[in-house]
Amino acid sequence: MKIALVHSRQDPGGRTIRKHIDELLSGPGSGRNFPLCRHDLSFHETEGRLIAQDYLDRSLDAGLILFLSRHSSINPIPVLTVHVTGNTGPAALGGMPSSLAQAAPAWMQAVLIQLNAHAPPGYRVSYEVTHHGPSEIETPSLFVEIGSTEQEWADPRAGEAVARSILSADPGVTINLAGIGGTHYARRQTEIALGSRAAFGHIVHTRETDRIDREMLRMLVGKSSAEAVYIDRKALKPDELSRLDSLIAEAGIPRLTETEIFQMKHLSWKTWNRVRDLARSVDPGAAVHIPGAVRDGDPGIIKLPPDLVHEAYQADPAGLGEGLEQLPVIVLSTHRAPILPSFIVTGENSSVVLNDLISLCVTTISRGENAAIEGDQLVIRKTRFDPDRARSLGVPRGPLFGLLMKGTPVIVDGREITPDMVRICEEKHIRIPGLEKKR
Repeated sequence: MKIALVHSRQDPGGRTIRKHIDELLSGPGSGRNFPLCRHDLSFHETEGRLIAQDYLDRSLDAGLILFLSRHSSINPIPVLTVHVTGNTGPAALGGMPSSLAQAAPAWMQAVLIQLNAHAPPGYRVSYEVTHHGPSEIETPSLFVEIGSTEQEWADPRAGEAVARSILSADPGVTINLAGIGGTHYARRQTEIALGSRAAFGHIVHTRETDRIDREMLRMLVGKSSAEAVYIDRKALKPDELSRLDSLIAEAGIPRLTETEIFQMKHLSWKTWNRVRDLARSVDPGAAVHIPGAVRDGDPGIIKLPPDLVHEAYQADPAGLGEGLEQLPVIVLSTHRAPILPSFIVTGENSSVVLNDLISLCVTTISRGENAAIEGDQLVIRKTRFDPDRARSLGVPRGPLFGLLMKGTPVIVDGREITPDMVRICEEKHIRIPGLEKKR
């Protein structure tokens, strides 16, 4: 790919970054070993401010533009930031009103990750919301900035950190998102991107969300190359949140929650969508848990007898959960049932996984209960304290009941009542087709 790195002669932060890029590239034995150097790099200096460089891409032969810049703030803090440009409303700082530049989400996330790794002590690292020009840039682009005062703009530690981060950026497979809600430094979006495959393009400040209509929503998604939208729900008032939810639903645009983003892990967007659809077909309110052993692939559902899963969970919930973490199965749950008897498999032999699930449940039950396999049935025998038997033997309700339940004999009217005398045995039969073949 041809990548253009652009800074302004007027911008001290941009000049600092460019200076350190040159030093790293010309350093003894190291320069051209950076990931960015696998691409065709060109460097450009503008006379005017970068925020006024609309249509610059028309004169650049590049597939990606990296703007090297300073960041200013009315509340100055040492910060290293990355963002794409444009305006969701009036063009107060360059660009055109209600117009957005084309984002490069995967590259922005890659640079953000490197900034987080290389930032000097005392420097914050974050995305910024979309808030200034240029907006008329059709080539994917991003700003990388040093903030927020002259001291930081000239800081060699910051310049070297940003330069190294740019040169070390190496985008992976991402889930591209448009972000809505939050403060200027997009705290939630930054944390999500640093901990998952989520890569944000345009991010809209909370105070700007009322400018999002059908057309602006379409532009946010399109210019972010986004598969879905993420809303920082805690940053919005209920009425505005409801309006945006309706707008997004009407447009048919997927909306991902933070939990879903982290659950996605290594699954492709196509696989994740199919998994989510299958989960909703099982139960519209089903939550999805994806253990590390799950591979990307074509998803399908396998089902266990509901009683088998219920009894395994009742016998040893922690043990069952630990066992499921080792299997290549996606676990579904609701607020009513911590583990549903329907599981999702991807890229695995479903019959093998089914056998493993059955074995896990049977083993879990056998550890906690008196269980035996008879033909194709799992027979669970449980003994429990019977208060009716205890009362028939003259045991008064109260502390003596408690002792018998704990397995301690008691004396009533000079007669010993043992726990076995007040217990009943119950059997539960769970039919598991093919179980006799697994013995």
